[in-house]
Formats: sequence, structure tokens, C-alpha cells
Amino acid sequence: MSNSSPATHLPATDSDQGEDDDLMRRLGLAAKGIVLARQEGRVFLRLSGVIEYGGLKVPYDLVPAQGVLAKPSKWRKMDADARSSLLRERASDEVIAELHGFVSAFVTEMSDACDDCGLDAQPFLGALADMQISEPAGTVFDRIRQRLEHAVEREMEEQHAERTRQSINLAEYPASFDVARRMKRKFIALLGPTNSGKTHQAIEALAKAPSGVYLAPLRLLALENYERLQGMEQHGKPLKVSLVTGEERRLVAGATHVASTVEMLDTRTPVDVAVVDEIQMLSDRDRGAAWTAAVCGAPAHVVYLVGAPEARRAIEVLAARLECELEVHVLKRKGPLSMEASAVRKMSNLRRGDAVICFSRREVLMWRDMVTELGLSVATVYGNLSPEVRRAQAQRFRDGAADVVVGTDAIAMGLNMPIARIIMTTTVKYNGYEEEEIPAALARQIAGRAGRFGVHEEGLVAGYDNETHKVMRSLLQEKPVPLKTTGFAVAPTLEHLHRISSVTNEHGLAKLLKRFVHNIDVPDGFFYPRITEDQFERAAWLDTLELTVAEKFALSLVPISSKVPSLQRAWEHWATALAAKKITPIKPEQNPLHFMNLQEVEDACRLYSAYAWLAYRQPEYFPDTEAAQQLSRQASERVDSILQDQNSAARKRQPKKFRR
Repeated sequence: MSNSSPATHLPATDSDQGEDDDLMRRLGLAAKGIVLARQEGRVFLRLSGVIEYGGLKVPYDLVPAQGVLAKPSKWRKMDADARSSLLRERASDEVIAELHGFVSAFVTEMSDACDDCGLDAQPFLGALADMQISEPAGTVFDRIRQRLEHAVEREMEEQHAERTRQSINLAEYPASFDVARRMKRKFIALLGPTNSGKTHQAIEALAKAPSGVYLAPLRLLALENYERLQGMEQHGKPLKVSLVTGEERRLVAGATHVASTVEMLDTRTPVDVAVVDEIQMLSDRDRGAAWTAAVCGAPAHVVYLVGAPEARRAIEVLAARLECELEVHVLKRKGPLSMEASAVRKMSNLRRGDAVICFSRREVLMWRDMVTELGLSVATVYGNLSPEVRRAQAQRFRDGAADVVVGTDAIAMGLNMPIARIIMTTTVKYNGYEEEEIPAALARQIAGRAGRFGVHEEGLVAGYDNETHKVMRSLLQEKPVPLKTTGFAVAPTLEHLHRISSVTNEHGLAKLLKRFVHNIDVPDGFFYPRITEDQFERAAWLDTLELTVAEKFALSLVPISSKVPSLQRAWEHWATALAAKKITPIKPEQNPLHFMNLQEVEDACRLYSAYAWLAYRQPEYFPDTEAAQQLSRQASERVDSILQDQNSAARKRQPKKFRR
């Protein structure tokens, strides 16, 4: 309420005090509980009384609607008749009765409202007799109503938080995977550095099993191992394999094996063997929850957990928590990996078989141009490229059509190339928030791509400049930091959100996600709720549209960059169209692909891919799945063509003696 100074009677030193006292007595106002007061440069009336309702006795001392009489200076200039006339008007029996009626109605209103909410009305109604308040009664009523509203909101918040805690207990998270929970599962951990043969060993075991699933961290890896499994036999016959990613389904009738991205794990179809690749991704800030789900929910009798040695302790505690037998195999790198004696220093010191590593698309294209100026042919690999383009570029290097690879750390996962030497142009990378030195684990993973077993006797690593060379040497010498053994990330499912909605009657996606993160029961912190900042930001915008929780949840997960204006606009268009229940066909970009520059074609490819992802989840309103995939393939081919053309054009400008 107000922190203003208390209202007082006009001071005794006031020359008019005696006259005013006589006037109040003569008019009989003092006997009616009416006080003449002054505060904050105003002279006003306060009327007091008592209201009885429902066993409550509520005293009040309030300023009526017309209770402010004048400023003190003006009041002093008024003669006794003028003051008397004004007092009779503003403190008449009708005014007193009217105020008493208003207060009575307000007390009734507040008492009933507090009863409905299970709150005590007295703390709120006590403000009616607060002598510090000089505002008119109506303003006082509004403030008290606001206080009650806030109190009700706090009470409801506490109730909803408690109901949410009771509805979801993360300690019971593994039990939510019904098929896996009923199976007797065994974990086999194959842990080792890059080029230790761990994935090869797991895929061999998968191919020999009657049925199985391979879970990849990237669409590129899912695609590569899909084709790899297709080329393998069982009982003299080729394996029947399906491919399932967020954006693509290649379903084969009678398929016994599936290659899938980890987020697309089918937890309801039991298989004999599952392979969870790059298990150290359990600690990934944005995607770690998918690996937690895979370990807890892979419905296989034998689950291979493949990845870096630092994941060992995390795997051990997960296996113990899930009461699964665990067998651990630590593999060694098949060929030596060494730092070069010194930094590369000059472009002329590059040689065929090198991979030059940068950490942004802009830097990759800049270094590509510098390398081609030497007359060397370049394969280009960075994250913005589709899996198809990355594979095509990598294949050019394997086939000898490209002398050097220039890429980002995208080469660290899922691309097997005969790289002789890794050259780091920098060890600083933007992490989504700031520039920072890359972690030792990433440095080891990138460096490990050098020296492909069976192609090179050893792998070599160097920095381009002296400082980068020194830092890289230090990073590779660091002892690996084990993954944390608690706080395994769990992302909300639609079932989680529906459960929270059912107990709170809330339907805003942002509020439901917030409740999932802050209010669900996390008894021992072993499993911990996680959402990405992107999803939460999208949820707040989606809540402005007339969409179901399921629709908003699906849209919040569409794999499309909000940082690219054209892609963000496309996503917003899809969301508003779905809210209006309009069918949205896929349309080729206004400019044909051959008129676009490299960035525009890359963005078109990402747009078509995102549409396909959404089409699989909302086919009624986004019907052109096949067309989107076809357009995405065409865009990928165009990107690859542009990269090759740029590479060829740069080499043609060089004297023949520099060309192969």
C-alpha cells in the first residue's frame, strides 16, 4: 500500500483550528466519526464506521469519492460560511450512507472471493482502516483487489508447481520406456579414440544379429551406415535395411535392420542389437537428452555404446541405475598420431593429403580460395552443407579428385577420409555465446582424423601458426576429463507436457516447458530436465497463435535456423498457416537454383529439408514430402556443382606448373 506519511488533524498552531473544531461540532460531523485531515498538500475528510459480515467485524476509515476539499492555502482563505457549506455538501448523510454501502458491498465481495480461494480475508480488509492511506475509497478498493489477485496467483502457482511435481518424477524416467524396461538388456561399451575401429566392430556385430538398429548423431552418419549395412550379407543374402531420419524415410518391406538418427529411436519395436554411436554426446548441452533416452530406451537385448573413453564412468553409473549387465572394451588407436615438429607457417608448405581446419563457413571459403591459388584442388566441408554435399565432397578427396580438404570440425564426426595431416588454422571457436578455446576432447577428435588406418602409417597434426601449434600440442597432451556421472539430460516429450497441462489446466507451451524445467520432481538429480533456449524462445512466439499443444510442440522442434531471416520467415509462415488450418504446399524458391549464389542455394536446401521434417509430422497440412526431398536433393547437387566450379575456376587461373 502507500508509504506516505499518516494523515493528521489540522495542527493546533493553525489560526483556524479552533474555528474548524467549533464548525465540526456545530455541524455534528465529529459525532458521526468524521475527521478533517491534512496530508500531501490536501485538506480532506475521513469517514469511519464498521461493517459486519459473515462473522467478520471490519472497521474502516476512508476518504469518500468527493472527500478532498481544497489545498491548505485555499482552505485558509475560505470564510466560515464557505467552509460550512462545503462540509455539509461533502459530508452529508447521503454521502455517509453511500460510502457505508460501497464499503459493505466491497467487504462482501472480498470475503466471498477469499472463501472461494481458501484465503483469510482479514489481512486484506485490514487496509480499510489504514490511516496512512489518503486516496479515495475506490482507489483503495482497487489496490486491495490487486493484492488479492496477486495472492491468488501465488497460491495457484504453488498449487500448479506441486501438482506438476506430483505428476512427473524423473527418478522414474527409465520406467517410461515400457519395452526396454521389460527386456533383459546387456550393455557392451566399445570405447577408444578416433581410428581405433570401435564403430567398425559394432557395425559388424549389428550385421550378424537377426535384427537391429544403428543410432547416429548425424544424418550423414545414418546415411553412410545405412549404405554400409546394405552392402553386408547375412546367411548369404543382402541385409534388408531401412533409413529413418527426421527429414527422410527409406522404408524397406521386411527390413530387419534400421539406420536412424538418435532422436528418431523407435522405442516400441524390440530388436536383438542396438548400436548407440558417439556415446560421449551424453554431455552435449543441447542434444544430450537424446543419448540419455537412447541408453534408457533402446529396446535391444544387446546395446553397444560406442564412443570416447571419457564416457566410461558415466556408462557404468547408467548401467547400474538401469540394472543392466555391462561389459567394457577399451580400444587403442590402430596407428600412431604425432605432432609435427613445427608449425606450417607458409601456404607453400601445404601438401596433398592435408586437411585444413577452420571454425566458420566464411573462414573455410577464404582458406579454400587461398589453397586453390596454389594450384591445389580442394574438397570443402562445413556444417551448413547438406549431408549429401558433404559426402560428395569427401568422396572427391577419397577418389583423388581433390588434393586437400578445407573444412570445419564437421569432419570430426562421420566422415572417413584418407587424411595424412590435420592443420589447425585456429583453436578458437564461437560456442553460440562467445569465442573460446576448443575443449581438448574436440581437439583430439579432429586430430584423430589424420592417419587413416590402412592408408597412412601415421597421422600428423600441426598448427598453421606458431601459437596455434603450441596450443594444439598442449590440448592433445591434456588428460581426458570424464563425463559427469549425474544430471543426465532429459528433454520433455509431448506426453510430459500433456500430463502437466492436465493437472494445471495450462495450455501455453512456454509455461508448460518452464514448468517441466522448474517444477517436476527431481529427487536425486541423477536425471535432470533440459530444454534449449531456441525452443523456449519459439514457444513464446507460438503461444500467440491458435494452435494445440501438440502442434506448438512440433513446430518448436523444426530443425531450421532462426538466425537466417529467410528461413525464420518460412518457419513463421508455416506456423501461421497451420494455425489457420491452411494446406501449405512446398514451392520452389522464386529464383531458379542456377541463378542463386552459394549461400542462397544452401539456405534453399535447408528450407526444403525442414519442410520435409515438418511434413512427416503434420502431413495433412504439409503434404509435399516427396517434392521437398526432391528439391532438397536438387539444391544439394547445385551446391556441390558450385563448389566444384569455384574450385576449378581458381585453379585455371594458376600457371600449369602448379597444377596436378
